[in-house]
Amino acid sequence: MELLWCCHGFLLLDGTTNAVLGPGLTSKMADTENAPPAARVEPVWDQNRTRGDEPPAAGTSRGSFGISGGDRMMFAAIAAVALAIGIVNAFSGAQDAAWRGDSYDIGRRLFWEMSSIAVILLLLPILILAVRRMRRTPGLAAQAAIGAIALLGFSTLHITGMVWVRKLALWLAGGAYDFRFSLATVLYEFRKDAVAVVLIGATIWLLESRRELKRAAIASSAPPAPQPPSPDLIWLRDGTSRIRVVPRDILWVASAGNYIEYSLADGTQHLIRGTLAAAESELARFSIVRVHRTKLANLDRVRGVDLKPSGDFELAFDNGQTLGGSRRYRSTVAALGSRTAPAGSATGDQ
Repeated sequence: MELLWCCHGFLLLDGTTNAVLGPGLTSKMADTENAPPAARVEPVWDQNRTRGDEPPAAGTSRGSFGISGGDRMMFAAIAAVALAIGIVNAFSGAQDAAWRGDSYDIGRRLFWEMSSIAVILLLLPILILAVRRMRRTPGLAAQAAIGAIALLGFSTLHITGMVWVRKLALWLAGGAYDFRFSLATVLYEFRKDAVAVVLIGATIWLLESRRELKRAAIASSAPPAPQPPSPDLIWLRDGTSRIRVVPRDILWVASAGNYIEYSLADGTQHLIRGTLAAAESELARFSIVRVHRTKLANLDRVRGVDLKPSGDFELAFDNGQTLGGSRRYRSTVAALGSRTAPAGSATGDQ
């Protein structure tokens, strides 16, 4: 047995076969029997959610079961290395045979190499998926099981595909190919497949790790995504002025022509251009509901309600202020209970 060093690895010569072991990929060789001896002013609500980044959907361009641009680059790199090693291996074997006095026959050696490499490249997606599944699977035992299943499937398909490619090509050329199936031959091919799977899998694993590190670096350097506005805040805009208001601070909202007036618990009032109907649809989720044709009231701030014999009612808020409502909307506050309005408190228009 001889060991011949070449620029892409080393050449192992045992009289029946040869193989080049490169740093990142093992080139498949011929089987034993064939081997030679060698806007408008209006209330602005703080509820507009910004569209966030969405996870990529699985498919033909992205995802675990698709082919992305990075996958194509990885495939091209492995293919280039495999072809280069195969060509070097074929020429080295032919030269070694010539030195021993045998036929140079570079064409036959290139055919054995390229037929094996072509099947390997067709099966490369299996190894990519297996490596990605192993990276997502916790536990060394589970990862080893996935690797063993991938190796057995890869070797079975590779041997079968390689044999049939050679049979078909030689049949078209008017020749014949005999694999001479035996346990020794299958184990010989499986051993070479195991080395190839380990080296290709390790290369894919390192490329995937590099890709993840690059994504993490980009994510860490990117500015933080804007947080969605707090659902408990609203913004009122009047011209160039913007006022942030906590819905809990609103006692009532009243219509005033082309404007609506917000009355807050601290006594401040804000006159905003807009319609009461629009304000009602936005404020209903804060329990601010219509109690009069021209008024909305914050039921969360109501301490009591005085139901009048006429059907109208009067709301008393927790800060002592009151607001009148019409009988048309009595069902809205009927469940709140009844109370006597404090003496001297102002009653709103009905």
